[in-house]
Amino acid sequence: MKTIVELKGVEKHYTRGKTQVPVLQKLDLAIAEGEFLALMGPSGSGKTTLLNLIAGLDTANAGEITIAGVRIDQLRGGKLTAWRARHIGFVFQFYNLIPSLTAARNVELPLLLTNLSASQRAINVAAALELVGLSDRAKHKPSELSGGQQQRIGIARALIADPTLLVCDEPTGDLDRQSADDILGLLQILNREHGKTIIMVTHDQKAADYASRQLHMDKGRLIESGVSGSKVGVAA
Repeated sequence: MKTIVELKGVEKHYTRGKTQVPVLQKLDLAIAEGEFLALMGPSGSGKTTLLNLIAGLDTANAGEITIAGVRIDQLRGGKLTAWRARHIGFVFQFYNLIPSLTAARNVELPLLLTNLSASQRAINVAAALELVGLSDRAKHKPSELSGGQQQRIGIARALIADPTLLVCDEPTGDLDRQSADDILGLLQILNREHGKTIIMVTHDQKAADYASRQLHMDKGRLIESGVSGSKVGVAA
């Protein structure tokens, strides 16, 4: 299977006063195209830093980061921003929807940076809402939606530009168990039936069990946890 994410000797540290605080230490990682990877670990283990490096939100102090054949560690400024807009779809814990916009408008936002016509954007938005099962909520604002529905809108927005990677930071952390299972089931369908490569940070072992592989982080190092995917979710 084709490798779509490859990290070699990646190091990351932060500076506090005169002290360097290591976060990632000579980290190597390969993620296959079409994989659903769950990253777990205690707070401060480096999992969110790793996610941010892969997504181009942060830069490494050393090492190579290659995504779909592109050395993103060598990109800076506008080139990195443009790459991120094209290749990364973000799903956040707290949805990050704009309260004054309808569901459809929230989903459309990433497309406003493209050259697509208004009519084509509308077609793409309708398809994305249908994919997450919320075609009938297109004109509703976030305050009129449940937490689970808001997260589905967030996922539709992340998918709208057909990104290379779907990057999820605690996507079920603000949901009750049933809503969380519905969202995880949707992510599993996107992975298994639509071939989306998904990287998810989570503290929840039940959430991680939906993934095809789990990795645990401890003090900036990765520990393989084997193949999972034991849970079969069905999006409601």
